[in-house]
Amino acid sequence: MIDHLVGIIEEKTPSYTVIYLGGIGCKIQMSINCLESLPLVGEKVKILTYLHVKEDILDLYGFVNTMERNTFHDLISISGIGPKLALTILSGMDAEKLKESIISGDVVSLIRIPGVGSKTAKRIIVELKEKFDTSIDSTLGFNEEEPDSQMYSDVLNALLALGYKSNYAQKACRTLQKNGELNGELESVIKKALKELV
Repeated sequence: MIDHLVGIIEEKTPSYTVIYLGGIGCKIQMSINCLESLPLVGEKVKILTYLHVKEDILDLYGFVNTMERNTFHDLISISGIGPKLALTILSGMDAEKLKESIISGDVVSLIRIPGVGSKTAKRIIVELKEKFDTSIDSTLGFNEEEPDSQMYSDVLNALLALGYKSNYAQKACRTLQKNGELNGELESVIKKALKELV
C-alpha cells in the first residue's frame, strides 16, 4: 500500500510532478494548487498518495496535506466523479473553499470549475453537504484524531485498493476508531474493518 512518498522533485508540469526515489522516477498527478505549493526542482518533498487501479491502468495521485486527500476521497465516492474530475475540482477550488461552497449550497461557484455542470454541482452538494455541515472541525467530516492516525490512513487506503467505495471505507474506519480498535498489526485491523463492511 502506497500511503506517501519521500523523494527529490525531478520534474514539475502543470498537471503532474515526477519524484525520484531509490532509482525510480514516480509520476504523480496533482491539483494545480498542490503543484504550486511544492518546493523547487531538486528539493526533497513528502507527498501523500492515492493509487487508482482500473483494469490495466495504475494512476498515482498526490496531495500535500491530509485535508485535500480526504476531500479527494469524498469526491470520488460520488457516482459520476472519477479521480481526474476530482483533481480538476481541487484545482479550481482549494479544499477549504470547496467545503464552504458545499455547505452554503453555492452551485454557481462550483459550475465555474471546468468540467462541472449544474447536475454534477448539485449532486456534490446533496451528497456532501450534511457530512461537511455537521463536522466540528476543519477536516471535512473526519474527527480530530483521524488525520494524524497512520493506522487509520493505512486501513482506509487498503480498503480503497480492495475496491470499496470511499464513504463505506471511511465509515468502517470511524467505527473501529470509535471502538478503540485501530491498534495492533495492520493485517489484523484490516480484517476487523472488512467485518464492518459485510
